[in-house]
Amino acid sequence: MKVEALLKLIKVKQIEGVLPAEVTDITTDSRTAGPGSIFVASKGYTVDSHRFIPNVMEQGCQLVVTDHRLDLDIAQIIVTDTLRVASIFAQAIFDYPATKLKTFGVTGTNGKTSVATMIHHLHRALDLHSAYLGTNGLQLDEEVKKGANSTPETVTLTKSIVKALERGADAMSFEVSSHGLVLGRLNGIDFDVAIFTNLTQDHLDFHGTMKDYGYAKSLLFSQLGNHPSYAVLNSDDSFSETLRTVTSREILTYAIDSAADFKATHIEETIYGTTFTLHSPEGDYQVESPYLGRFNIYNIMAAVAALFAAGHSIATVTSAIPTLPPVEGRLEVLDRSLPIDLIIDYAHTPDGMNKLIDAVQPFVKGKLIFLVGMAGERDLTKTAEMGAIACRADYVIFTPDNPANDDPKKLTDALEAGATHERFRSFDDRKAGIQHAIDMAEPGDMVVLASKGREPYQIMANYVKVPHRDDLIGIEAAYSKFGGPDENQTK
Repeated sequence: MKVEALLKLIKVKQIEGVLPAEVTDITTDSRTAGPGSIFVASKGYTVDSHRFIPNVMEQGCQLVVTDHRLDLDIAQIIVTDTLRVASIFAQAIFDYPATKLKTFGVTGTNGKTSVATMIHHLHRALDLHSAYLGTNGLQLDEEVKKGANSTPETVTLTKSIVKALERGADAMSFEVSSHGLVLGRLNGIDFDVAIFTNLTQDHLDFHGTMKDYGYAKSLLFSQLGNHPSYAVLNSDDSFSETLRTVTSREILTYAIDSAADFKATHIEETIYGTTFTLHSPEGDYQVESPYLGRFNIYNIMAAVAALFAAGHSIATVTSAIPTLPPVEGRLEVLDRSLPIDLIIDYAHTPDGMNKLIDAVQPFVKGKLIFLVGMAGERDLTKTAEMGAIACRADYVIFTPDNPANDDPKKLTDALEAGATHERFRSFDDRKAGIQHAIDMAEPGDMVVLASKGREPYQIMANYVKVPHRDDLIGIEAAYSKFGGPDENQTK
């Protein structure tokens, strides 16, 4: 693309050096900058990538975007907010890829991964090529590439859409985090359908107040474009009333308790799934869902409403629901041959934990053993409440969760402060806590490992990511105690 054309897209900038005539790529990762690419430097929470500009020069890069003049012999575009400019440039260089497929953005405190994944799987069940981008990485049809953030930085996100198009994707669903909205990572993506799940306390370390947190979520809806687009809102969450006021697009609603366009009644649950009647704009349908929990009824309805908004019949969509695979790491029952119910889930907020315990408690045959962790360098005002909610279980294990530079004991002490009974133990090491949970379990008990799902690492001191998987640690400990799957199947 002509550099001259890119420069016309931004009004305020300074130019240093002789600009190349054309570029073919853009990157925020210095390791991938080379001939023909623009390297966009930024000041992150832990690293200022301006210091890598000498490296990109050695790799043949001839143009950088920076927030201050550098005394280096390389062409520079100097702007105030480099990452916002990166988004503008990336969209233009790759010819606005999001306009070439149906886009679904899912935001809310809880349920983003589940709803976005369900939308992806429903498209696949309807024999459409689809992509998903979020906490579980980038998924292109059935191929999965792990990622680090729910909403990755802007250039990575744009290139992910390009990859989806190259694979023939008809649709793409995104987890849209409040961080991603505030930081402008989604600039240039004109969503066809925006979905809201719920709003409860989280990320106040970043946003400061619930008002600002809610405002960040509302950006997804206020930015819906003038092409046919739709807002899908949870009528049982009061924040939906605020979202109604920030979008001019048509609104579709879903609920269990309130009046809504999509409403669930006659709910029946087992530990392996749920059935309910869905009242919809196209009539009533009996839904057989493979997902457990009332909150997953909300998630299913949000996904169905989103596909209906995109032009699919409700009869076709609901007929595909029984075939859907598990949402990875979300209320996932591991190896049903075990004599205990071993479940992993991502719940890491008071609201998420309450909903998780509500979902599993009716199916506990023996003891409910519940493990939860608190993340480091985060808002601790919710931590005591999390400790109290965990104590709804018969036995509780407190651990850190991605402690980063926080003292793990500080995190478990904060959880203990909310404990409402004394049947708990704390572990500075999460793996040891998981092994203890299995040690305490007897046949007929239920063990729930909350707060990480299938997240493949722990963030430790100096932000080093150490490999860690709750599911693998739990399964290994369970097999060691109760025997492997072949032995259990013969019991």
